[in-house]
Amino acid sequence: MSIDTSKVARTNSSAATASKPGRAGAVATWADERLGLASAMKKNLRKVFPDHWSFMLGEIALWSFVVLLLSGVFLTLWFNPSMGEIHYEGSYDQLRGVAMSEAFASSLDLSFDVRGGLLMRQMHHWAAMLFIASMMIHLLRVYFTGAHRKPRELNWVIGSLLLLLGTLEGFTGYSLPDDLLSGTGIRAADGFMKSMPVVGTYMSFFLFGGEFPGDAIIPRLYIVHVLLIPGLLLALIAAHMLLLVYHKHTQWPGPGRTEQNVVGFPMLPVYAAKAGGFFFIVFGASALMGGLMTINPVWMYGPYDPSKVTAGSQPDWYMGWPDGALRIIPGWESHFLGVTLSWNIFLPIIVLPGLMFTILMLLPFLESWITGDKRDHHLLQRPRDAPTRTAVMVALMTFYGLLWAAGGNDIIAITFDLSINQITYFMRAAVFIGPVIAFFITRRWCISLQRHDNEKLLHGYETGVIMRSPEGGYSEKHLPLDPNEAYTLTARDRDEVYTPDAETDSNGVPAPSSRKKALRARLSRLWFGDNEQKPTAQELEEARHHLEHDQAELAPLEGHPADGHQFDGLHEVESETLRGDKH
Repeated sequence: MSIDTSKVARTNSSAATASKPGRAGAVATWADERLGLASAMKKNLRKVFPDHWSFMLGEIALWSFVVLLLSGVFLTLWFNPSMGEIHYEGSYDQLRGVAMSEAFASSLDLSFDVRGGLLMRQMHHWAAMLFIASMMIHLLRVYFTGAHRKPRELNWVIGSLLLLLGTLEGFTGYSLPDDLLSGTGIRAADGFMKSMPVVGTYMSFFLFGGEFPGDAIIPRLYIVHVLLIPGLLLALIAAHMLLLVYHKHTQWPGPGRTEQNVVGFPMLPVYAAKAGGFFFIVFGASALMGGLMTINPVWMYGPYDPSKVTAGSQPDWYMGWPDGALRIIPGWESHFLGVTLSWNIFLPIIVLPGLMFTILMLLPFLESWITGDKRDHHLLQRPRDAPTRTAVMVALMTFYGLLWAAGGNDIIAITFDLSINQITYFMRAAVFIGPVIAFFITRRWCISLQRHDNEKLLHGYETGVIMRSPEGGYSEKHLPLDPNEAYTLTARDRDEVYTPDAETDSNGVPAPSSRKKALRARLSRLWFGDNEQKPTAQELEEARHHLEHDQAELAPLEGHPADGHQFDGLHEVESETLRGDKH
């Protein structure tokens, strides 16, 4: 029996092959059958992203990081991370013939002899400032709007780690030129390490390759700066973006926007074009600052000399808050078995930053435990709708800001002709009292704004038109809110205070974890206790009838009949509120 081999299938594809594909098509088909790239691209290239100005803060951080990578590659080609001593013979006359490290000499060459080198140096430094600042503001936006809640807790932790690594990357970066200012910072870091009990001196010895300053710290910082931390940053940014795509983007509440959908523009072509244009805006802003605003003029500081310290030495702004804590802490020291424990250095520099970042990363989990909210959230909240959460972050911001101001206590004293001792005593008290005051003021402010929103929903907005009745009374004319604004004001859940089960059973035996539940209930009452809840459907119905009655009375005085269509928005809000109540 013969077989017609011309009819034997040469592929397991169910679709008929019309013609043999070209070489490029064959390669694409081969890759897609093994990697599944086509299906993944089709799914994600049309992914929808909402459009709001507050979402661009994360993009600023992303694109400034790209600027850092591009400018960093340029600088790497000319920078020499060596502490070998040479005599400078470059084009900067004031330092010609001065002994310095090769790292500092290459920084001078980049600034004066390499075409575009100074521009790239300053672009790189300004982009680093922008990177950390935008991450901080993006983190605040995420927390204030509730975008850190389930299922995005891990993305919040990743973002916090990105901020921590970005800060360390900045420190290693501005330490590389080996000028007098950055060398002073490295010397301070050596003292910080030595303040750690037991292991501090060993860590300093291994890091510097012997006694400070040694001849290995700049090459080691260079590897950390260009390889180790950037690799970690790239990995975390990739994980951050993948989780963003997987969880879908959060969006502000409004008509047609629910927890199940995303309203916005697709990745291609709209969002990709806007993101690409925004990259060039960030790049252009960095270039303008790099070209017009001098930053880190290392030639003015000179090479590092361990016997000298620059007057008014201060780190970059993002390292200012631990420096402020170091300046205002009392001189606490302990002596134990011939060993001096410098708590006045260990606590503000080692313990406090670690504690602050730990609190920062735990915020979503602590809030979830207190509120008992285990639902997925894709709609954002206005800060006023979560008064306690907003107040907690404002308190942390106040603590950070006061420490940051304390880091410039000497500059403040000189500028305003004040006593530096009085500034120090004031800051010691303010860092404890200020956050508490900020917490209570912010919380009451948010609750007042909630009440104002409810007043607008129930009684309409003030038009500024004063009406006089036939009896001689005066009243201000109110009109119903726009349906979209009214919908936004009511697009929030009612807060539920956690109530624990009975603390004892029928036999009077304490229930397991009764103390933990009692603590959680107390914290839940503090978290939600004074919040103003949105109006119920019944209250909105009564308000609608009241407004209709007022309009009917005022319409003859204005010379035209009342229009019932202007109350359609309240009808929509009533039905939406009713659905929320049932849910």
